[in-house]
Amino acid sequence: MVALNAVSVLPDDGTAGTLVGRVWLPAAAGPSVVAIRDGGVFDVTSRFPTISALAEEVDPAVALRGVVGVHIGDLDGILANTPPDRRDVTKPWLLAPVDLQVLKAAGVTFAVSMLERVIEERARGNPASAAAIRAEVVRLVGDDFSKLKPGSAEAMRLKEVLVAQQAWSQYLEVGIGPDAEVFTKAPVLSSVGAGMDAGLHPKSSWNNPEPEVVLVVSSHGRIVGATLGNDVNLRDFEGRSALLLSKAKDNNASCAIGPFLRLFDKSFSLDDIRAMDIAMTVKGEDGFMLDGHSSISKISRDPEDLVEQTIGPTHQYPDGFALFLGTMFAPIKDRGAPGEGFTHKRDDIVTIETPKLGKLTNRMRTSDECERWQFGIGALMTNLAKRGYL
Repeated sequence: MVALNAVSVLPDDGTAGTLVGRVWLPAAAGPSVVAIRDGGVFDVTSRFPTISALAEEVDPAVALRGVVGVHIGDLDGILANTPPDRRDVTKPWLLAPVDLQVLKAAGVTFAVSMLERVIEERARGNPASAAAIRAEVVRLVGDDFSKLKPGSAEAMRLKEVLVAQQAWSQYLEVGIGPDAEVFTKAPVLSSVGAGMDAGLHPKSSWNNPEPEVVLVVSSHGRIVGATLGNDVNLRDFEGRSALLLSKAKDNNASCAIGPFLRLFDKSFSLDDIRAMDIAMTVKGEDGFMLDGHSSISKISRDPEDLVEQTIGPTHQYPDGFALFLGTMFAPIKDRGAPGEGFTHKRDDIVTIETPKLGKLTNRMRTSDECERWQFGIGALMTNLAKRGYL
C-alpha cells in the first residue's frame, strides 16, 4: 500500500471545511468520532457517540465546531498507521467516516454506465463479447441521454421504439424510466476507509472500480454532507444475471468510503456536489495505468431526487443512510487480450479524488485476503456503553 499523509488525503483547502471522521482507538478497544482540524485530530465521541448521531443535529457543522474535543494525535501519524501491513495495533488508525447509516447505492444514473450495464447483460459476463455488443447497442440507442429526463414522455416514447426493436433492457428501465435503481450496497459498519484494502470476490475475472460521491443523509431525509466512495463492481457476476447483484456488490471490504465526511457549511453545499468532477487513477504493479472521471453535472437524476426515492412514507432509516450517487465511469481500455477491456489485478492502487472532498486511496485484494469484518453493531453498542457514552 502507498504511504498516506495529510497532504495526500485532505481537500485542496485543507481543514478549512468542517471535516469529521472515525478513528480506531486501541486504548478504548473501539472507534471514536473525530474532528479533523488544523491542530490535529480531536476525539468528540463524548458528545457524538456516532457519526449518525452528529448527522441528526439541526446544523451538524455548527454542532461539531462547538465541541473542543480531546487531541489524540496528528493526522500524518494516524494515516501512516492505517494500511494493514504497516499498522502498529497499539496506535490509532483511520476508519470509514460512516457508522450506523445504512449503506445504499443508486445505479444506472449516467448514460454511459447505463449502456455498459446493457452490454454486460447481453455479454452474459463474457468480456470478449463486449466490444461487438457495445457497437450494436450504441447503434440502436445512441450514447447521449443528457437531455432525456427519466420518466418523461420523451423517455417513454423511446422505450416504445426500443421495445419494438427488441432492444429493451431492465437497465434501460431504471436508466430512463420513472423509478431509480436504489439498492443496499453493504451491511451497516462494513465499509473500509482510506488506506485500507478493498475487496474483490476471488472468483471474479471481470471487474472495475466505480468512483462516486457518497451523500450522508439524516433520518429526516436531510442531506448533511458528502464523502467519496468506491462502489467496487463485478461485471462478470452481474452480467450473468441481475439477480446476482448482491454477489456482485456485497463482499468483504467491497465498499470503500472516505477519507472524511465534509459537512455542509458556508464553504460547502449541495451545489458544489452537483458541479463536481471526480477523477480516478488505477496504478498496477504491472505498469498499467488507467485514468477516468465522472462528472456529477451529467447525472440523469438530481441528487435530491435520488434521496427522495430512497426515504419517505414507504421507507424510513432511523439512523440515516449513506447514498452512493452512481458513476459515469465504465472502463473499456484493454488490459489483457484485445477486446476484453479492463479488469483489476492484485495490488492495484485506486485513487479517487475531487478538490472539495480530498482523496480516497485503496489497494485491491481479493475479499478473502482483506481484513475480516468483525466489529458489528452489537460490538459498537457494547463498546460505547462500557466507555460511558450510551
